[in-house]
Amino acid sequence: MIYPIFTYGQPVLRQVAQDIDKDYPELDKLIDDMFETMYNSQGVGLAAPQIGLPIRLVVITLDCLSEDYPEYKDFNEAYINPHIVEFDESETKLMDEGCLSLPGINEPVRRPTRIRVKYLDRQWQEHDEWVEGYLARVMQHEFDHLEGKVFTDRISPLRKQLIKKKLSCLLSGKFSCSYKIKRK
Repeated sequence: MIYPIFTYGQPVLRQVAQDIDKDYPELDKLIDDMFETMYNSQGVGLAAPQIGLPIRLVVITLDCLSEDYPEYKDFNEAYINPHIVEFDESETKLMDEGCLSLPGINEPVRRPTRIRVKYLDRQWQEHDEWVEGYLARVMQHEFDHLEGKVFTDRISPLRKQLIKKKLSCLLSGKFSCSYKIKRK
């Protein structure tokens, strides 16, 4: 099932998401549906709050980058109850980001290139690992959604001022995009 993507201004995007347990109803189906929704929207990541669920669940695909980055071939992962536990601030990188919940907006965001994360995989195996590069960026972006943040919260005040009209258009519903959305 393809879910509508909740757009900027929806209260669920500002909530801190809650951990879930193994008894969460139809979790495997939800994960499959999130992957389908993400693929349909041509995203590389999707957090549960973006489909209206305030739970700590994220799906990421990097297979689309495998032509340039062979290590990402067939990379499709689900992260249950993920948390960033440490940022390695020794190296940061400025890179343009966009978001399915903020269609039409792309802005440069500076983030650490290496982070330590804890999460459960789809088989409920615990992971505690350091992640680098593009995956670290996507995780930070998606895990921000679990903390009630969007990438525009991480841009400079000047850049925010420059996109103020675009954000207002999102809030008022004066925009279009190619995938199913849920407006205010």
